[in-house]
Amino acid sequence: MQKEAFTKACIAAVNSLRNENVEILVIGNTESPCFPKELLPFTKPIKFGTGAIRVNFLINYGWEWDLNLLKSADSKRRNITNNIRSNNISRIDLIIRWGGRRRLSGFLPVQSVYSDFYIINRFWPDFKPTDLDDALAWYNEQDITLGG
Repeated sequence: MQKEAFTKACIAAVNSLRNENVEILVIGNTESPCFPKELLPFTKPIKFGTGAIRVNFLINYGWEWDLNLLKSADSKRRNITNNIRSNNISRIDLIIRWGGRRRLSGFLPVQSVYSDFYIINRFWPDFKPTDLDDALAWYNEQDITLGG
């Protein structure tokens, strides 16, 4: 029952954006029985309207799956980013974590290397649009050094 609810929610979320100016990309283990087959066409970027905003959905994603194509010879930065399954996802500037969590939990380890974390103590169901506004305002105040 939970798998069915998850599948329906994922499909509905992707379909809800079809009338927007977005580019949609779904990243995840498509060989898993948990991956909604209806979303297979979206494993390559699909543009709707002008495609002004890129929206990435990570469905049945895990860092082990993402990085398992790497070999020890791929240690140069360009080789790493070209040889991971999430290579179409750009660098992440801001990660918003709810529930007071202060960890990545394996979330896009390559793209999030220079991310700033904004922590919200309430849990996801209680997340409000003003929380996003607050996070963006906070991020605009940060000194962005990209590791420097």
